[in-house]
Amino acid sequence: MAYELYYWDGIQGRGEFVRLALEEAGARYVDVARGSRGTATMMDYIHGRHGFDMPFAPPFLKDGDLVISHVANILHYLGPKLGLLPEDEKSRWFAHGLQLTITDFVTEVHDTHHPLGSDDYYEDQKEAAKLRATNFLKYRLPKFMGYFNRVVAANPAGNGHAVGDRLTHVDLSLFQLAEGLAYAFPHATRNFERDYHHLGRLRDMVRNRPNIAAYLRSDRRLSFNESGIFRHYPELDDEPA
Repeated sequence: MAYELYYWDGIQGRGEFVRLALEEAGARYVDVARGSRGTATMMDYIHGRHGFDMPFAPPFLKDGDLVISHVANILHYLGPKLGLLPEDEKSRWFAHGLQLTITDFVTEVHDTHHPLGSDDYYEDQKEAAKLRATNFLKYRLPKFMGYFNRVVAANPAGNGHAVGDRLTHVDLSLFQLAEGLAYAFPHATRNFERDYHHLGRLRDMVRNRPNIAAYLRSDRRLSFNESGIFRHYPELDDEPA
């Protein structure tokens, strides 16, 4: 039986962190909202028409009768099934903590272009967005990416992964962060490889994995755009990280 992934059509968004894990593992899955009546089906779950275990918002994953919401929860569930988590419990919980930290960072990325509210257009909050993005690039991006860079460097396995001695969903998510930041802030991240050497190597390693490389070439991988989390507005990309 194929996994069912529910997320908005037309954008990578938070659903992309789950897609990368499924694609890397060669798992069978259906991107439901991209099919006929897919969005309507997704909203039926959110409105509780399929039972009490209704998710608040996408992404969520359906595996048989089980419905799992939130990226970090989904990846914590999929990790052992897809071979994308270490075997020992201590490392698994550390990986989960890293994934939750990535979730925090993704929220901050989103808030650079929508600092006042998601329901208003970017054009209605450009001045506030400029202030938020300047602070983000000067303080928050280096804080988070510096931390992730140190995590990779400190891994006792010494093989360029974030946790353990083989690829995990955390590596895949760090790849997505690096790609998204390069799209949204090409000027500010122009020295990414110099500033975050270990993350740069991890990004390249993930990009060259056969299943990921094939996915990136396919039409299943949507392009970054100005409707997603990572958006490129040149006026927000003034200061180097």
